[in-house]
Amino acid sequence: MYTASGKSDKNSILTEHAPLVKRLAYQLKARLPPSVEVDDLVQAGMIGLLDAVNRYEDNHGAQFETYAIQRIRGAMLDELRSSDWLPRGVRQNMRKIENAMNELQQKLGRPPMETEIAKHLKLTLVDYQELLGESGGHQLLYYEDFHDADTKEHFLDHFCNDDRQGDPLQDLLHGDFRDAVVYAINSLPEREKLLMGLYYEQELNLKEIGAVMGVSESRVSQLHSQAVGRLRASLRERAWTGLA
Repeated sequence: MYTASGKSDKNSILTEHAPLVKRLAYQLKARLPPSVEVDDLVQAGMIGLLDAVNRYEDNHGAQFETYAIQRIRGAMLDELRSSDWLPRGVRQNMRKIENAMNELQQKLGRPPMETEIAKHLKLTLVDYQELLGESGGHQLLYYEDFHDADTKEHFLDHFCNDDRQGDPLQDLLHGDFRDAVVYAINSLPEREKLLMGLYYEQELNLKEIGAVMGVSESRVSQLHSQAVGRLRASLRERAWTGLA
């Protein structure tokens, strides 16, 4: 991987780690809607890999692959954010679902069932589940969550320390926001709690989770969207009531 002069051969490094880029792209694609093209992720990832090659030094303090993975994933996420991969209509639909969950939670004193959410939204159960399926890739946290054009202050602002320095996202993940997420996860129905554990802790894909839970892959996607909606609704409620 080095030339006669002792300098690293960038082309050799890029060729050697191209399979790593593809593997990371397919791992990320599994968590995104069908509209996202894996080739776009690979292209962005290769740019991230090239950036890693240009920036990395042997005395960087980390193995190159570890450093490169961070750069590759970061480049892919930047590509997703810039292309606005989740349509605005999907986010609006999920916001309606989150509001329904929140209202029913307050009314019932427990997490509402799917049938109750569907009825509240004046949808059939099938239509509600299809809506969840269309929302595959819905995330717990978006960059625009730090500022909502419809309100002067977003619920995430309540989890931020006014005296924070550095990266506000890291402050959220290591402060009250993290505690609120833990609380919200513990409040999920057992089935959805299991799904989140298999997905994020055990890193199983949707097909594998479906085999464990005895449901189809599409059903796992629906339940995942619903669980994320519950988490966001819980975070919003805890922020506004000062429980976080």
